[in-house]
Amino acid sequence: MKLATINDGTRDGQLAVVARDLKTAHLADGIAPTLQAALDDWPFIAPQLGDLYQLLNGGRAAKSFEFDPTKCMAPLPRAYQWADGSAYVNHVELVRKARGAEMPASFWEDPLMYQGGSDDFSGPTDDIVMAHEEWGIDFEAEVAVITGDVPMGITPDQAQLHIRLLMLVNDVSLRNLIPEELAKGFGFLQSKPASSFSPVAVTPDELGEAWKDGKVHLPLRSTWNGKLVGQPNAGVDMVFNFPQLIAHLCKTRKAGAGTIVGSGTVSNKDAKKGYSCIAEKRCLEMIADGVASTPFMLFGDTIGIEMLDEANRSVFGAIRQTVKQAEARKGR
Repeated sequence: MKLATINDGTRDGQLAVVARDLKTAHLADGIAPTLQAALDDWPFIAPQLGDLYQLLNGGRAAKSFEFDPTKCMAPLPRAYQWADGSAYVNHVELVRKARGAEMPASFWEDPLMYQGGSDDFSGPTDDIVMAHEEWGIDFEAEVAVITGDVPMGITPDQAQLHIRLLMLVNDVSLRNLIPEELAKGFGFLQSKPASSFSPVAVTPDELGEAWKDGKVHLPLRSTWNGKLVGQPNAGVDMVFNFPQLIAHLCKTRKAGAGTIVGSGTVSNKDAKKGYSCIAEKRCLEMIADGVASTPFMLFGDTIGIEMLDEANRSVFGAIRQTVKQAEARKGR
């Protein structure tokens, strides 16, 4: 099934079931008020949502309405935990190679992961509001899963059973703030503002044969200022699959229902597939020419992130955002 959160003016929005073709939706208020409430009692709630989904797809849901992504918040507008991995090691290798740093062998054996801010996510069409272009505004197209309750010490095989939903992510990054933050040894903070998510989150069975081995085997399309700049396949060159990422997260802790785990920037070794973030393009330029020529995003730029199935149908709906300048705050 496909689920969305409609903006009703509250912090957590209102849960809705969305038709497979993304044309109609139906509020799930008679079943669960929010997606988090559904995740908290998934074994009981999910079958009811599934029944509504079948009615909606069959045109038999009496109170259905036209689905409008601009009315959507992130599927989980805020979450108990957001942990983003770096499963596409090719991306990390390019970044390190561009700055002349060696690639530790452990990067191929143990996932990189950071814990991001999860109290305020952006919706699929919300503006990316930043104070300065000089911060190096970049998009990062990713895939993410939402888990149920996951116990500590779980194995990857067991972790697969705890994946409830999948969605797309724009993990907005401020590249020019990253070096100084990492140099302090405590990881990302200011350089990782609010991430944005696709209009809908889908259960793994919606992906059919494209969901295999804990990976999504479909191209992830990034369109920057109307130009397609990347369409790497998310199932190719993913060194650590989602069950492995979840097991890594839960090595020393449990994860609560509603935990979001990201894949990191989707990247293929085949450079002809393009890029899912500007930083990777700049790294390729550095390696080839000794200088990065592609600028980061400017105010007014647009970014679209979407995944199409083999029949050319949108799976999650599209993230479509515009970079805007924050209004200057007046001093007291």
